[in-house]
Amino acid sequence: MDALKYAVRKDVRNNQIVRELDRARHRDLWRWVRIGSVVVGLLLYSAWQDFELIRHGYRLEQLQKERRDEEEINRHLRLQMLSLKAPQRIADLATRQLRMVAPRQEDAIVIERAVAVDPPPPSVVARDREEARRARPES
Repeated sequence: MDALKYAVRKDVRNNQIVRELDRARHRDLWRWVRIGSVVVGLLLYSAWQDFELIRHGYRLEQLQKERRDEEEINRHLRLQMLSLKAPQRIADLATRQLRMVAPRQEDAIVIERAVAVDPPPPSVVARDREEARRARPES
C-alpha cells in the first residue's frame, strides 16, 4: 500500500502565492537594459559611419572615372577641331567640293588700309556748333 501512496500525485495549487517584486533586481535589470541600448546605439552609429565612408569612396571613384572619360572626350574633340581648322584641309575642300580656284598673282588686288585721322580739338568742335547754330534760320 505504500507504493500506491507515492504513485498518486497530489495536485497542489499555488495560485494564492503572490511573488514579491525584488526592487533591487528590477533596477539592476533596467540599468543593464539602458547600458546595452547605449552600446548597441554606439555600434550602430559606428557601422553607419563606416558604411557612409565606403559609399562616399565608391561615389568618388565613380566621379573620377567620369572625369577621366570626359577629359578623353575633350582631348578627342580638341584634336578633331584642330584638324578641321587646318588651312591645307580648308583649301582642299574649297577646290574639290566647292570648285573654287586659287587666284593668280595678277588677279589679286591688295587694298591698303586707310589711316584714321585724329579728331579735331574740342574747342573747334564747339566753335563749329556755334557757327552752325548762327547760320540756321530761327523758326
